Amino acid sequence: MKDFQVKRMFETIAFSYDFQNSFLSLRRDGYWRRALAQSIHAQGEAVILDVATGTAEVAIQICRHRPQAQVIGVDFSPKMLAIGWEKVRLRGLGHRIHLSLADARKLPVKSESVDALTIAFGIRNIQERRLTLAEFRRVLKPGGQLLIMEFDLPDDPVLGSLYRFYFDCLMPLAGNWLSRTNYAYSYLAESVHNFPTERGFLEEIGSTGFTRLGIRKLSYGIAKIFMGVRDGK
Repeated sequence: MKDFQVKRMFETIAFSYDFQNSFLSLRRDGYWRRALAQSIHAQGEAVILDVATGTAEVAIQICRHRPQAQVIGVDFSPKMLAIGWEKVRLRGLGHRIHLSLADARKLPVKSESVDALTIAFGIRNIQERRLTLAEFRRVLKPGGQLLIMEFDLPDDPVLGSLYRFYFDCLMPLAGNWLSRTNYAYSYLAESVHNFPTERGFLEEIGSTGFTRLGIRKLSYGIAKIFMGVRDGK
C-alpha cells in the first residue's frame, strides 16, 4: 500500500481506532504499551520522542512510568492526532506531551536532541525503513535508546497455527466491519506477514548505526520490542 493510501486509511479508521485495538487484541494492547514504556531506560527529565504516536496512547503511558519526562509525539494523520490532543487535554498532560503533525522520514526535531525514541506498530507501514531508521539515529543523542514494537506470530508452532487462523481469517473480518472499511485490517495482516524476520530486522537496525541490539517478546511473541542504542559517533 502506498504512503498516501496508508494515511487515508488511518484518517478513515481514527474514529474507532482505540476501541478496535482493545477489542481485537483481547485487551492486550494496553499491556503491550505499558511494557514498551517500562522498557525505556532514560531517567529524570528525559526527552522522549514517540513516532507514529496516533491517538497518543504510548505517549500517555510514558508519562505514567516516567513522571519527569517530556514526550514529543508525531504522526502523519491529523484525525488521529486530534483524538490524541483531546486525551492529553483531559488528562492534564499538555505541559508534558507535545503533539505534532510530521513524517517519520523527516522529523522536525534537532539532531542528537532526544534521549529515547519509541514507535509502536508503525514502522511496517513505512516503505523506506532504512531511511527512517537513519532519521531515528540522527535525532537520538549518542547512547540514546531506540524501541520499536511490532506484531509477529507466536513462536510456538501449535499456538502459532491457532493464532494465524485468528489473525488471517477472523480478525480482518471483525476489524473491517468495526472500522467500516473493506481493507484496513486485511492490510494489517498482509503488512505483518511482509515484515522482515527477527534476524532480518535486527540486521537492518544494526546497519544504520545501532548497537546492543535485542528483542523483548510479549504475549508469546505476538508483539515484540526491538531495542538498540545509538552508537557514539
